[in-house]
Amino acid sequence: MTEIVLPNDANGLGNMMGGRLMYLMDKCAAVSAQRHANSVCVTAAVDSIEFLSPIYQNEVVLIESWVNRAFRTSMEIEMVVMAENPQAQTRRLCNRAFFTFVALGPDGKPHPVPRIHPETDEEHTRHEQAAKRREARLFFSGRLKLEDARHVKDDLLAAIASERNE
Repeated sequence: MTEIVLPNDANGLGNMMGGRLMYLMDKCAAVSAQRHANSVCVTAAVDSIEFLSPIYQNEVVLIESWVNRAFRTSMEIEMVVMAENPQAQTRRLCNRAFFTFVALGPDGKPHPVPRIHPETDEEHTRHEQAAKRREARLFFSGRLKLEDARHVKDDLLAAIASERNE
């Protein structure tokens, strides 16, 4: 997705407003989710958005998104946001984010989605990391018990062991 930052998109400092960027990111992620699920998809969660660098008025925003993993009815969508300065012909990474979308059937209820079959090492890594992020999200929202949250439990134990060794 490509968009130019106009004065109406910027704050008093000439930086693109975060809410405006999140709106564009949500639209871009929705396209990836809907293409994968072949159905209407809605935003279920925003796991994280990292604001790494401001995007300035008159720069071009480039948003790329893809599906990391599909669960039963939900999908994790990863995005990267680049800012392009057309005069200097430069690009820089500005944001990275993970959104969760749920596919809906014609009845408006959650609908099963096709599985992702990772092929490259990078795709396998993203696929596994998506499962860990989902587990953490479910645990911290109270929808998964600690004894069922294997990755969360392992990460907590590793953090405790690391603290003890310092």
